Amino acid sequence: MSAEYEVAVVGAGPIGLAAALLLAKRAGIAPERIVIVDRRIPAVLPDLHALPVDLRVFALSRASEKILRATDAWGDIAATRASPFERMQVWHADVPPHGGDALLFDAAEMGERDLGVVAENSVMQAALLAAARRAGLILETGELESLERERGFMLLRTTGASIRARLVIGADGAQSRVRELAGLFARRTDYGQVAIVAMISTAKPHQHTAWQRFLGDGTLAFLPLADGHSSIVWSLPTARAEKLLSVPPQQFERELEQDFDSALGAVRLASERLRFPLWRISADHYVSERVALVGDAAHVVHPLAGQGANLGLLDAAALADVLAAGIAAGEDLGAERILRRYERWRRSENEMMSAAIDAFDRLLARGSGRVAQLAQRGMPWVGRSSIVKRAFIERAMGLTGELPAAAR
Repeated sequence: MSAEYEVAVVGAGPIGLAAALLLAKRAGIAPERIVIVDRRIPAVLPDLHALPVDLRVFALSRASEKILRATDAWGDIAATRASPFERMQVWHADVPPHGGDALLFDAAEMGERDLGVVAENSVMQAALLAAARRAGLILETGELESLERERGFMLLRTTGASIRARLVIGADGAQSRVRELAGLFARRTDYGQVAIVAMISTAKPHQHTAWQRFLGDGTLAFLPLADGHSSIVWSLPTARAEKLLSVPPQQFERELEQDFDSALGAVRLASERLRFPLWRISADHYVSERVALVGDAAHVVHPLAGQGANLGLLDAAALADVLAAGIAAGEDLGAERILRRYERWRRSENEMMSAAIDAFDRLLARGSGRVAQLAQRGMPWVGRSSIVKRAFIERAMGLTGELPAAAR
């Protein structure tokens, strides 16, 4: 016997949980008709304030904050070690961090209270899981084994159950099993880089500022945390990154401080060091009949702009908008013609952002040719133009483009 639902969301990470909640709260699908499938779903909700610190953090945009408010999870996220940042400072290795050629974006200049909020992945997931339980969504533990089309449904077989759903949403990450089983091809490009992630302390306070330095061989970002520490994302050529992961802490700290130009004084490791190989992934199609991909299952971008989670949340909100309109018109929510509306909307936005991020990586973070030098010299011009600065920051805050209803 198979349990029957309107929607099956595969993946209980932040993007999958947000997608399921938005379908219940914004698209009008009954919560008991939505099932979330993941191989790891805790039987007991964790205490958010007792969660161990997660080294994987996200810089959430204003659009993402609005989307998470719509899921009823934002209150818990904001109350659990979330850290708003009020400024963003960006500079190239060829200029001093506090010189006139460094770019400074300030929320006060925009009339905003902050530019975004740094939040931990595990806190987001736990808060969204609590919201899903409150909303009455169905949570099913199991690993997806097969996916078959039937008349009017998709049949999912997991290690724990058989499920029939009118629509399957793949929110199961970069190695998406849904994408594979649905035959949706994805192109993958190796950046030849590894991102080192760690938590550090600094001699000088982080000033509620997100710092980023383009190095010539990569990018180094410092994100401010609520307790005064900073989270680093240090993207480097694989060989150098692997060496830094193995050296003693003191040598790691010396090289980190040097690459950061001592902008916050002496640095000290306050955690282990994690590594993430960097790839660009782009699915040729986000949808097929009764299947839609969101988040990393559809696209993975370089972390230098901190946009991965933000793009995934916009996917979830856009899909909810498209399905809400289809349901209101009496259409089958798994019909490919409806899902194509979502694909056209989000694929164009995501591809544009991915191309822009790749250009930053190629020209600013690692560039050495004439075009790269022109781009690097153009950074001070951006800082001197209030119109261009506003355009940059509005894009980073997710306030431009075709926004889903939950993000407005």
